[in-house]
Amino acid sequence: MMSFLRSVATIPLAGSAIPTEFSLSSSSSTKSQTFPFPSSSRSSPRLRASAPMACVPQVPAAAVSEFKGPNVFGVVRFVQISMENVRIEASFGGLSPGKHSWCINEYGDLTKGAASTGNIYNPLQDDQAATQLPGDLGTLEADQNGEALYTVKKENMKVTDLIGRAIVVYETEDKSVHGITAAVVARSGEVGESCRKLCSCDGTTIWEATVY
Repeated sequence: MMSFLRSVATIPLAGSAIPTEFSLSSSSSTKSQTFPFPSSSRSSPRLRASAPMACVPQVPAAAVSEFKGPNVFGVVRFVQISMENVRIEASFGGLSPGKHSWCINEYGDLTKGAASTGNIYNPLQDDQAATQLPGDLGTLEADQNGEALYTVKKENMKVTDLIGRAIVVYETEDKSVHGITAAVVARSGEVGESCRKLCSCDGTTIWEATVY
């Protein structure tokens, strides 16, 4: 019996290396009997999803550019609504009444204001003959109070490629002179989280545009 107890005491506890067999000997016989453990090569059952996961609203990639004066104030928001499409929404105040060109420029260098932001952003370098470069945002039209709203969907653009560049606003539609103000495009987390969510399945509009 003591021999049997010693044999049992040598069986490893959970978490230790598991042998493939153990021996049991009795006091009446010197011959050991071998009892193999179940094969460890059998794989345990895998859990499978019983149904597809429900659609969960998600906050897409977003960026923001803020104009803090002293003359022109505004905010521009960029949201990735698909792999190659970006929704741009902007509101401005402090502009002179009338039309103002504006664009995304190559660099976020504001050491000399708009003059140090480079040329209009153009990821399509092989298509210089395009009628409008991707970074050209068209025209802002300010009312008599100097306020302007803008919403557009831009194709062939990614929010991640815009971060660190600059938004430039011009005094008129003429881009031959430097812009009157500029602001850097920065990554946005709080803007997207504080507004309505964009569902990945239906493309709901994210923001209601309001004057800044």
